[in-house]
Amino acid sequence: MDEETRRQWDLVRTPPGIEWSGRTRYAAATFFYHRGEMDAETLEVYRICSRLDAEDPLAVLKRYRVGADWVEKMEAFDVKGEAKPGA
Repeated sequence: MDEETRRQWDLVRTPPGIEWSGRTRYAAATFFYHRGEMDAETLEVYRICSRLDAEDPLAVLKRYRVGADWVEKMEAFDVKGEAKPGA
């Protein structure tokens, strides 16, 4: 993984509850969308959540059963974007 992708991976995984974290996650999500790694529906969830710092977009994706590929990717990789053992 190149340096920019790693940086964006870290940003998209910013924990909820931190001031401006929603906007940070959304900005990083647009990076993955433009690379073709995220669909438009998933990006829209990140956009909606961008003003809700306490809202976890992954929880929203799961609740509404959208973005399954993205959720699977987020759960299969560790915080550095590397595959978890056995994943």
